[in-house]
Amino acid sequence: MRLSSQDLNYLLTLAIEAARRAGACVQSRAGRHGEVLTKEGGGSQASQVVTEVDFESQRLILGTLHESIASFELGLLTEEGQDDNSRHERDHFWCIDPLDGTLPFVENVAGYSVSIALVSRQGEPMLGVIQDPVTGVLYHAMSGGGAFRNSHPFKPREVSETLTLVMDRSFKQQQNYSQLLSGIERLATEHGLSGVKIISQGGAAMNACWVIENAPAVYFKQPKSSPGGGSLWDFAASACIFRELGAVATDAAGRPLKLNRKGSTFMNADGVLYASSVSLAAGMTAFLRDT
Repeated sequence: MRLSSQDLNYLLTLAIEAARRAGACVQSRAGRHGEVLTKEGGGSQASQVVTEVDFESQRLILGTLHESIASFELGLLTEEGQDDNSRHERDHFWCIDPLDGTLPFVENVAGYSVSIALVSRQGEPMLGVIQDPVTGVLYHAMSGGGAFRNSHPFKPREVSETLTLVMDRSFKQQQNYSQLLSGIERLATEHGLSGVKIISQGGAAMNACWVIENAPAVYFKQPKSSPGGGSLWDFAASACIFRELGAVATDAAGRPLKLNRKGSTFMNADGVLYASSVSLAAGMTAFLRDT
């Protein structure tokens, strides 16, 4: 089903409403999340943690979006549900992470969020909404319509003389961590920056937002053979926001993110790269290619 700009605006309104409702629910349970469970997932602890709040948030989101799925013939992919492959059968699908960053949520530290995207069957992010329950900030974008922060036009701006490296906490456990950090420090020097500052506590969606909020900044995941590296729902919303900002969201080789890959939701095969500027992205792509 072809979606008009009017259709997209309506669906964006629904997604924003769903994200706000879910974000309020999530924040009301901060510090009292109930039992922490584990589930099958990627290799990291962060990908295997789940609470009842994840499911509560998902129910609120689907309650808001349910009617649109039938009305606009949309598919659905959500972290806490089975992949029914409707994303490959419909022209567009909702791609939802009801509580991205469950581990920081359990620890009651910033870095968790609600992430909702509308993605085409070809893997193009059409809408992206990320709500930060801790600060109440809501980021949103529509393809061709610009990016917004709390409904105000959002533009990247450099706020630091150092390079911010936003990374997953598991990054420090990599065998080549020291080599990677040294390379990124060289990249900072090449860009006339005084050093590297590290942020390492968030889920993928807030990590992406922190790249923009702490520019100049980068966030990346290297390709690997084992399952993991985040999933489609971790990156779909932020990919739309970054594109509308003129920032960079690609795989580790600088190619477009595959946001409707077949056979798996994981992004491990190609990795991901987020950068606040094209020049930083080019430097990171070259660095990762030679690492």
